[in-house]
Amino acid sequence: MSQNYETVIGLEVHVELATASKIFCGCSTKFGGARNAHTCPVCTGMPGTLPVLNKKVVEYAIAVGLALNCTIAKESRFDRKNYFYPDNPQNYQISQLYEPLCRNGWVEIETEEGMKKIGIHEIHMEEDAGKLVHDDEMGCSIVDYNRAGVPLIEIVSEPDMRTSEEVIAYLEKLRLFIQYLGASDCKLNEGSMRADVNVSVRKQGDTVLGTRTEMKNLNSFRAITHAIAHERARQIALLENGEVVIQETRRWDDAKECSYAMRSKEDAQDYRYFPEPDLLPLEISEAWVETIRAAQPEFQTQKARRYETEYGLPAYDAQVLTNTKALADFFEATTALCGKPKKVSNWLMVETMRLLKAQEMEAHQIRFSPEHLAELIELVDTGVINSTVAKEVFEQMFAEDIAPRAYVEKNGLGMVNDERALRMAVEQVIRENPQSVEDYKNGKERALGFLVGQTMKLTKGKANPGTIHQILKEML
Repeated sequence: MSQNYETVIGLEVHVELATASKIFCGCSTKFGGARNAHTCPVCTGMPGTLPVLNKKVVEYAIAVGLALNCTIAKESRFDRKNYFYPDNPQNYQISQLYEPLCRNGWVEIETEEGMKKIGIHEIHMEEDAGKLVHDDEMGCSIVDYNRAGVPLIEIVSEPDMRTSEEVIAYLEKLRLFIQYLGASDCKLNEGSMRADVNVSVRKQGDTVLGTRTEMKNLNSFRAITHAIAHERARQIALLENGEVVIQETRRWDDAKECSYAMRSKEDAQDYRYFPEPDLLPLEISEAWVETIRAAQPEFQTQKARRYETEYGLPAYDAQVLTNTKALADFFEATTALCGKPKKVSNWLMVETMRLLKAQEMEAHQIRFSPEHLAELIELVDTGVINSTVAKEVFEQMFAEDIAPRAYVEKNGLGMVNDERALRMAVEQVIRENPQSVEDYKNGKERALGFLVGQTMKLTKGKANPGTIHQILKEML
């Protein structure tokens, strides 16, 4: 029966901006630190304090708006959103409701049916709230205002998505744009990017939207995918049983794989919005917008296309390397040093990504330097080490950023090029493996590969496999 229903999904994505200070005061935005260390009278809502708008916040918000094809408002205003909660020190949040900074944008995502445009209703600026730390042992909750006043943009989509796959593609596209701009690191695990997911269902063919529910602050793609599937099933079950879906805010429990109601969904009037009296209207000149537009970076799509034409990389390589800005930057820096783009690409896409995955790391956490990767590639190309030793050296470099040449010299890993020593090793392998020798002479080519492997093992991987292959054929 669920096939008779269509899922309609819209997202409200909150992104913490990468400014050094908060949106309305000079306190640090650095993640972590002792509780309430990054606070002042302004961001803790003390009476008589006045906010001062951080210009960099506006610049980042405009840059994101331009990247997402939005219209930038010439005049923008802040409003007060009034609500009472322990982590909200002022008992209101400075946000934008009536005149947001950016409107009517879109991004394109790739789906199984082809490219699809997802509408951006608006992007507005606001301040973040604090954080409640629940201490089960003490039986209390402690408030930490370090995050209070950290600048946010909220990107509100149109209800244009129909599947969790489209939602993830949309979020990945947003993250790429924002990371390339340097506007945020978009780390879901640290909360610098988080999504509220609005879900409703309706019968296939219906044009009227169903009643939506909102799931708050989902901070992983896995949680988002599971939450959408669960909520779709829950709403369909209600409708099939003749019940109604209640418009409400729900919280997703990742451990229990289910959601539960937090509160009935509020409308704007419930927050008693009114214009923020302590901040003047924000006037955005065309010249300022054009200055920000001119400074926009090369984004992923353009960069991938350039990698194909300028570096001669396959489309797949170009796509993978540009999927994170950190990896793209690392590739370009290393290629500039050694001039061997395909070999740099191979090391990054195979060994680097294998170890990143094994250690559950992201590309921005790579410890080794472009200089050391370029040096390793040069050691292989000049025959100082072979590919087997290179992988061993790379693993050490990945872990500790060791200098490859110095490590090779210190550990005696240089390639054995003494032909007399190699011939002696080959002779020993031939003596010890008479059956493989016989198999080769009887036409089994695979036996030669085995003998090459045994010789490499005898030389502790330091011989040139090509040279070993030639000597073996000669002797056999």
